[in-house]
Amino acid sequence: MTNSVLTSAVPVETLTAPVPFIDLVAQQGEILDEISTAIVDTLRRATFIGGKHVDAFEAEFAAYCAVTHCIGVGNGTDALELALRALDIVDGREVLVPVNSFIASAEAVLRAGATVRFSDVDDDSLLLDRATVERAITDETAAVMAVHLYGQTAPVDQILPVAGRHGAVVIEDAAQSQGATRYGRPAGSLSRIAGTSFYPGKNLGAAGDGGAVLTSDDHLAARVRRIASHGSTEKYVHDEFGFNSRLDSIQAIVLRSKLARLDAWNEARRVAARRYDELLADVDGVRTPVTLAGNVHNWHIYSVRVEDRDRILAGLHAEGIGAALHYPTPIHLTGAFRHLGLARGDFPVAERAAAQLLSLPMFPHLTEAQQIRVVDVLKRLV
Repeated sequence: MTNSVLTSAVPVETLTAPVPFIDLVAQQGEILDEISTAIVDTLRRATFIGGKHVDAFEAEFAAYCAVTHCIGVGNGTDALELALRALDIVDGREVLVPVNSFIASAEAVLRAGATVRFSDVDDDSLLLDRATVERAITDETAAVMAVHLYGQTAPVDQILPVAGRHGAVVIEDAAQSQGATRYGRPAGSLSRIAGTSFYPGKNLGAAGDGGAVLTSDDHLAARVRRIASHGSTEKYVHDEFGFNSRLDSIQAIVLRSKLARLDAWNEARRVAARRYDELLADVDGVRTPVTLAGNVHNWHIYSVRVEDRDRILAGLHAEGIGAALHYPTPIHLTGAFRHLGLARGDFPVAERAAAQLLSLPMFPHLTEAQQIRVVDVLKRLV
């Protein structure tokens, strides 16, 4: 097999240990000694909010993402809401959101006071693309939320012209795409503004909640900082309505340490993804994920599509395989959005995929032996 990443014949019958879906303990173990001194110093000095570690992380992550500004905030949902508010996408203005996403993509729109308009996704990538946006966009659409799902970017370069013809801006939901690129450009730099998440399970994850807004627009950056600090740039002077959303010093310490390892960890994920591709290449009944031309994937999630998915998931769990489901209910069918009056059948591509998608274990420390065991069990179930 050309360029194979399979390196050894592991006797599958000897592999009986459970395989976790994600191993954060191994990841934390790499950085524990490095961050301990800085965290203890922060506790001793009681410098919890802002300060040198937050400033340094913001500068380092902005440079990593090839943008001018990174504004650390409380979580990824806040980041999207702040991006919308900074753009004045409020007061019922329409935002196009894919139904195949975590609910936060749409939740942020409602929190900003805007109106959600949903879209189906491309059947190969399960992302928004030019065709899906063209079918769903209206002259009332003020923004398109391009969600970079599973670890690869939506084709923002294709979406921007469609949005532009309708006077709409594009906002990147980059929560799953730290380190992913499109034609060499990093996720978070493909549009005017982006929001990302540092939830612990992300490729760049904190030791708690955290997020950031990314932009090269000085005006938008200043406005995000103001809104995220109670609409204030000076204590007790509140120029506009805002709220409290800040990245704390301890999370910044953790993120700086992990950012230095992110490229290596993402490359380990890519090796694991190629190994899954090889192991599953001839397995009937398993549809492996597609990477769009021009994309470098970070493999936040490796999801396959299978029929009778729930039975297979139960079988994997019975064998100690930590498989998972991502977005088994498209957003338009959740109770939170029942008021929109949408029904099953309105977005058939996302609905069909939601019943088939199965996420296999994926993390930087995943071993070849663990992957062989995962695939061996999966093959017996499909």
